[in-house]
Amino acid sequence: MTQVNDGPMAHTGDLNSDAHMQLVDQYSARNYAPLPVVISRGEGAWVWDVEGHKYLDCLSAYSALNFGHSHPRILDVFIEQARRLTLTSRAFQNDQFGPFCQELTAFCDMDLVLPMNTGAEGVETAIKTARKWGYTVKGVPDGKAQIICFSGNFHGRTTTIVSFSTEEQTKAHFGPYTPGFVVVKYGSLDALRAAITPHTVAVLVEPIQGEGGVVVPPEGYLRGIRELCDEHNVLMIADEIQTGLGRTGRRFAVDHEEVKPDLVILGKALGGGVMPVSAVVGSKEALGVFNPGDHGSTFGGNPLGCAVAREAIRVLVDEKLAERADRVGKAFRDRIRAANCSKIKEVRGKGLLIGIEMTPEAGAAKPYCKQLKGEGVLCKDTVDNVMRIAPPLMIAEADLDWAAERVIKVLS
Repeated sequence: MTQVNDGPMAHTGDLNSDAHMQLVDQYSARNYAPLPVVISRGEGAWVWDVEGHKYLDCLSAYSALNFGHSHPRILDVFIEQARRLTLTSRAFQNDQFGPFCQELTAFCDMDLVLPMNTGAEGVETAIKTARKWGYTVKGVPDGKAQIICFSGNFHGRTTTIVSFSTEEQTKAHFGPYTPGFVVVKYGSLDALRAAITPHTVAVLVEPIQGEGGVVVPPEGYLRGIRELCDEHNVLMIADEIQTGLGRTGRRFAVDHEEVKPDLVILGKALGGGVMPVSAVVGSKEALGVFNPGDHGSTFGGNPLGCAVAREAIRVLVDEKLAERADRVGKAFRDRIRAANCSKIKEVRGKGLLIGIEMTPEAGAAKPYCKQLKGEGVLCKDTVDNVMRIAPPLMIAEADLDWAAERVIKVLS
């Protein structure tokens, strides 16, 4: 076994992959089971491990790297802003926050922004928004607000969020659970309709369930949710943390059905792959319920994150990355389907959010992801039997073809 430097400051350049993984096993809580690769450098859609082996990144940090690794425009803004001003807290104004709010609301066709850092913080913010709106605007009795969520959901891992998870491992042994949530079957408008009561304040939905297995709901489902919310005076909240900012071939996944939610939760790619930036963007009626002191974050709206997010939005528009994801993602899915691989039950998704479900005979997806690592392609399994393919949106078509060849090879 490789010896690890026992001193307090091991030089990372002196360690090989085995030594790095040994350090993680020894000193990190085991809340992840990553593929056995130790990445030290990234550029565009490609990454290199500490031994210099090259891999095509087909996970994009769960869509946080929509723009690829080290996008030069985003990196230049990051460095310039980092040298000038990184943090003020919201106790003071900074010269990036106002323009960030203006540009993001314009991009989303919304009224107001509430910035945070992580996606889970964004979801918590939306939950607080919906509850206060329910009490102060809709008139729900205090303490009675209910939010409807869906089976197979993934919105984060805080104690409140795991309370309405339907994945056993996500919530087991983390109770007592937070009340106020009702879970219904994803994709069924009848189930949603039956669950709405006078105490319902919001419906929280992923337009496509990423962690749930890249599950695409039936056509018209999102429009139906919007109509039910309008009918019953309920807020529609779209969790676009993983599906937003071009990933599915549109600005937002709800755009496939031309639906406008009351609140949109953004994260991951909003930080351009270099900063944790999230936000809830919404109507003045919903986000207007907050008063100073109701909610906040020391780092939320920091000038470094705001500057990076502003440039990320400009890159998305200038490079037409949503349109590109729509085109190349369809070509990839069509090619995998046409190969008729014996181990594939279904290929689904939109844009460059693609799920390849294994047949029962093929079993779990993880062994095939490990085989693909050996072929130079990095991807990850989800819900046991689904391989998720989600490369950076700027990936070269030739590189995506190269990945498709290897996926077909491993799954044939």
